[in-house]
Amino acid sequence: MTAHGTPAAGTTATATTADLVPAAGTAEAGAATESTTGPLLVELVALAHRRLTTGLAAALAEEDCTVDQWRVLRALADGEGHPMGELAQTLLIPQASLSRLVDALADTGLVYRRQGDHDRRRITAHLSRQGCTRLTRLDALAAAHDSAVRSTCGALDPAGALACLT
Repeated sequence: MTAHGTPAAGTTATATTADLVPAAGTAEAGAATESTTGPLLVELVALAHRRLTTGLAAALAEEDCTVDQWRVLRALADGEGHPMGELAQTLLIPQASLSRLVDALADTGLVYRRQGDHDRRRITAHLSRQGCTRLTRLDALAAAHDSAVRSTCGALDPAGALACLT
């Protein structure tokens, strides 16, 4: 970890209890003990999410890809075209942001758009052959990151890994 709490280049992010609990005698520690007996579950899940995605982002950056771009490619990997609205709902990405993501992926030839046969207003996004090849490499990086996190946590089940990260 760097001084700013971000993972050093080429490392994965993991959290320890010391990362979550404010130092004794600090204003943060006093406030935490006064308001609750410990971090709320939502705080723990948010912290775990940030640490996991920070590590995954670093891994995917090796292939010049963002986490959201990877998620879009994975959503299109089933071979069926997906309407933009459906993708936005599935991936919990605002439609305007998704459009920009798909535009960038289309510019690099990883995805393409197709008008509907019956309703020309209906646009579906599809994974291209090049996108499929790229997704295979990205999935390998994501799997390596996942394996490293699970190994660090000493747990093979997601619940155990989440408990370790939080």
